[in-house]
Amino acid sequence: MKYIIFYLVLSFFVSCSSDDNIDYVTLNDEEITNYIAQNNLNAKKSSTGLYYVIDNEGDGARPNSTSTVTVAYKGYRTDGTVFEESSTAGITFNLRDVIEGWTEGITYFREGGSGVLLIPSHLAYGNEGKGSISGGAVLIFDINLVAVN
Repeated sequence: MKYIIFYLVLSFFVSCSSDDNIDYVTLNDEEITNYIAQNNLNAKKSSTGLYYVIDNEGDGARPNSTSTVTVAYKGYRTDGTVFEESSTAGITFNLRDVIEGWTEGITYFREGGSGVLLIPSHLAYGNEGKGSISGGAVLIFDINLVAVN
């Protein structure tokens, strides 16, 4: 009996110390809505939790979730720290090969369109993070959809 209690107590402490139990969905949503308010953005929220701002929808082809596209972008955190930026010519990739926030978000624009994607961690790199992007991080991208290839 005391072994069962020991394992129950041990499993409780192990589970409480894990970042997996942090509710990043709620924390990210608060962080994003605060950023939107502070920057006076007119953002929409999708059913997945992605926020997006369409500055210019564009007038060309609209990509789907499996399209190959060329996008010029700047990625940064809510504190303004830039973590990645393309040239103005952009980078070409297939939307199946990027984070979920891009796969969904880029489809809201047409070729020539521009705007902002505000991506919660569950649509980016999750609780684990990747490289210089920490787990649970909100990512913001200024995007310009150069071409739907």
